[in-house]
Formats: sequence, C-alpha cells, structure tokens
Amino acid sequence: MPRKVKQPTFDEVLANLRGSQFDVREAQGVAGQYRVEKNGCAAVLARKDNGAVIVDGPGVLLGGEISHLLDRGFQKFLKTSRLEITATADHLKALHRFTEELKEGIESPSFYNESIGTTSTDYFYDRVQGRDKNPVPRGTTPWSSAEAH
Repeated sequence: MPRKVKQPTFDEVLANLRGSQFDVREAQGVAGQYRVEKNGCAAVLARKDNGAVIVDGPGVLLGGEISHLLDRGFQKFLKTSRLEITATADHLKALHRFTEELKEGIESPSFYNESIGTTSTDYFYDRVQGRDKNPVPRGTTPWSSAEAH
C-alpha cells in the first residue's frame, strides 16, 4: 500500500538547507523570497502552497548576480545582465552539484536528464533555423554566404 509523503513546509526547507551548509538569507528587495548560496552558485526560493519553489536560478554567481546557462551547440556560456563568459568544466560541475543538493534539500524530484548532466536555460544552435525563441544577432555564416554565390 503506497504511503503518503509529507511535503516539508517552507520553514522546514530553509532549516534543511541551513543544516546542509547552504548560506540562506532574504533576497534583497523582494519580500518572502530567500537566496540560497553554496560553493559559488545560488538560487532564489519562494513559498508556494506552504512548500518551496525555485524562482530564479540555479546558476553560478558572477559579480554577485545569478547567471543563467546558455547553450550555443558548440559551447556553453554563463550570462548575466552585464556579463557573458565561457562556462568551464569547473563551473558546470559546481552548478550540477549545487542543483542536485538544492533539489534534495527542497525535496523536489530529480529527473533523469538533469541527473546525468547540466541542463541549460536557453539553447541557441547555429544551423537550426527558426528554433531560437530570441535569436542572438550574428554575422553572415559561411554556409549562408556560399548559397548566395
């Protein structure tokens, strides 16, 4: 017979995260949201139905801002409102570990595709036309200039 799983309250989630050595503090300028940080990564949590939900992140901290992961097919990048840098293997390992520990702390399900590697916030591929939601402006590509001749 299946057992009912008790969902932890928001306060219990914050206590669990503090016990797992996360730095937990109120988010600046937004009431009821908390920023959790660990090992150079961060996310923002909010209360939802007395539980916790991730509203921003998880991402690597760059200049005090939570970055989001961009995948351009050939390389992953970390992007904030002011900065964009190439994501290194160390960044991706730290982000993956942080995400797994955070989901465990808030008792959120961990999906297979997320467990085997880091997933990106946005995907931008050069050769897949019409797929990008907000395409990044780019110069002429070798394959499009070859078609013109």
